[in-house]
Amino acid sequence: MTVTLSATLAANEDIERRRRAGERVLHLAFGEAGLPVHPALRDKLAAASERNGYGPVAGASGLRTAAAGYWTRRGLNTDPELVVCGPGSKSLLYGLLLAIGGDIVLPMPSWVSYAAQADLVGSRPILVPAPPGEGGVPDPDLIAAEVRLARAQGRTVSSVLVTLPDNPTGRLATPATVGRLVAVARELDLMIISDEIYRDLLHDPALPYISPADLAPERTIVTTGLSKSLALGGWRIGVARLPECGHDLRAKLLAVASEIWSAPAAPVQEAAAYAFSEPGPLTDRIVRSRRLHGVVARAVYERFAEIGASVPVPQGGFYIYPDLSHLRLGGAAEITKRLLEEHGIGVLPGHAFGDDPATARVRVAVSLLYGETTQERLTALTSPDPLQLPWIAASLDHLSTGLKDLSLVRHGLVGERRPALVPAPCHG
Repeated sequence: MTVTLSATLAANEDIERRRRAGERVLHLAFGEAGLPVHPALRDKLAAASERNGYGPVAGASGLRTAAAGYWTRRGLNTDPELVVCGPGSKSLLYGLLLAIGGDIVLPMPSWVSYAAQADLVGSRPILVPAPPGEGGVPDPDLIAAEVRLARAQGRTVSSVLVTLPDNPTGRLATPATVGRLVAVARELDLMIISDEIYRDLLHDPALPYISPADLAPERTIVTTGLSKSLALGGWRIGVARLPECGHDLRAKLLAVASEIWSAPAAPVQEAAAYAFSEPGPLTDRIVRSRRLHGVVARAVYERFAEIGASVPVPQGGFYIYPDLSHLRLGGAAEITKRLLEEHGIGVLPGHAFGDDPATARVRVAVSLLYGETTQERLTALTSPDPLQLPWIAASLDHLSTGLKDLSLVRHGLVGERRPALVPAPCHG
């Protein structure tokens, strides 16, 4: 087994190297939330800095109780004893794959780490496309045939993973699709892992949202964290809600956790307990964040649509997933290379997410456009029209120019390549 650096982290490091070398690169390749830590969370972390013990493997009781309340307020009555905390939901997902065992069904495309983690634990992922126009949930009409075929070949298929809303597509599966998925999971006796880390970042909060746990609480695990909704990616804290009667799974997950991370960092747990209790200042921050992500994602979507790309309208998080096949400039790898080296635009190729390498789909993350400094990002967060801020407007202009030049290459109207090495601007 060959293990390589995660595509998102590798791209982030490459783009940062290019920027330090003086290249102007529009950073659309990394899904960091791009916003400052709320002062109230900084205060909670500082106040808890003397907490230095390991603590329970499952996480501190205060954090588990707060997380249970978070889910209960969303209609999922939760027993704190069935909440397990970890150093990020990413670690919890890895621990769950080890604890559940067997092969797993994944949506295609899906976040880069799902398939990579499956490979690491010896699970062979079964990639199933999402229904047309949706994302994050494998097409229920296709799952059954794939699972039956795998089982006929002697494989043990134990679980299916969904993301609501989705990275990389920015789309939310419909309640009807989630309902059909649950029916198939019951028929095939599959555990459902529902990654809902972007749940609170739906651009339109009125959009119908159904978690598999609403319909199948006996077989659904829900994971979430604070890295997206409250931009705490560097704090590394996540929580998992285990199924009803999931005590055997809990014991297995805690055994795995005890050998990998022992316990989440104690001071961070203290601040996370405050966050999951959803005090007013933090819910207000999330509302503002959700609006900013939606406004900028829609603006970036429009730039791709202007050049004729096929791109679903983003619904949640800070991603879009355009298809540039109409340009006939090669597959995702070639398009990504051209955008970076010739136009100073960094994106990720769709094949990093399990997509067909022959397609020209790319994942675009908009969340690093909000500013280079804390003050710029706070200004973007509170601005009634963030698209008019000079640094965001300049980034959108850079994107428009690069995409239009890429389109001209397709039509043979550009005689020479635009050099990527230019003086870096003050903003964006």
